[in-house]
Amino acid sequence: MSADLDLDGWLASLGLGAQTKAQAREALEAGGLTRPGKARMSVEKAERARSLLQERFALHCHAADCIGHAKASGRQPLAAETKQACERCGGSENARAAKDLVEVGLRRLVVVGGTPATREELERLLGTQIELRLVDGTQHRASDRAKADLEWADRVLLWGATELHHKVSKQYADVSATKHKVVHVPRRGVAQLLAGAVESMRRRAA
Repeated sequence: MSADLDLDGWLASLGLGAQTKAQAREALEAGGLTRPGKARMSVEKAERARSLLQERFALHCHAADCIGHAKASGRQPLAAETKQACERCGGSENARAAKDLVEVGLRRLVVVGGTPATREELERLLGTQIELRLVDGTQHRASDRAKADLEWADRVLLWGATELHHKVSKQYADVSATKHKVVHVPRRGVAQLLAGAVESMRRRAA
């Protein structure tokens, strides 16, 4: 088994392209983890090298919010060669939208509608950062529970074009005192759903 790594290939695996590899190599050389002209690096140095690069650089994709996140990180922004290497979103539109929602300050979210699979995705993306109530749009929701949801939430998203019965959505849409919290989202995708909440929060703050 080889005791070292091809340095160029290892840097590529982190999402670095030709130009950014040169910057990464300079940082590694300055940190004493390689030297000019050396093509390989010992396996035992890989974790230290990865940590050094993560402390020095913030990899980002082309999305404006991800670029802004990198610039605000206090580290040197570097354009990733692949979207998947973006440290903010990992190349996922859903993950990017979830980050936007957290960063805009939303803390309590009710989503009415969707499928079991999309509700699982929302739990995965947001469950550790935002308090969630995910309501099955095909099942009867008692009016007192719907009212409690409206009072509790920062935003209530009525997810149209999904599994959402009118009699369920009506319980949330008809409460005039909290209508500013209710956002109708007519698109299916998780990213589009969360973008609707982000837009509403930004509009309210303006």
